[in-house]
Amino acid sequence: MGSNDNMPRRNKSALAVVGVYLSLAMTLPVSAAVGYFMGILLDKAFGTHFLYIVFLILGIVSGFVQLLRQVMRDSAQ
Repeated sequence: MGSNDNMPRRNKSALAVVGVYLSLAMTLPVSAAVGYFMGILLDKAFGTHFLYIVFLILGIVSGFVQLLRQVMRDSAQ
């Protein structure tokens, strides 16, 4: 039960809709970049050469998960 269950739904402004779609478009690339750079930093710290790939894949997976959550949340409304 959310706090907005009894409130009437109102239409979102065009700027709010653009913001939602812009955040969806930026979710995957940003999460992949964060994972990649975290992997590079850990590679330098531990002297390895494979952690950037592992963290890049984790970033991509987390981006897809977040993207699917947002789409499922929007489709339920």
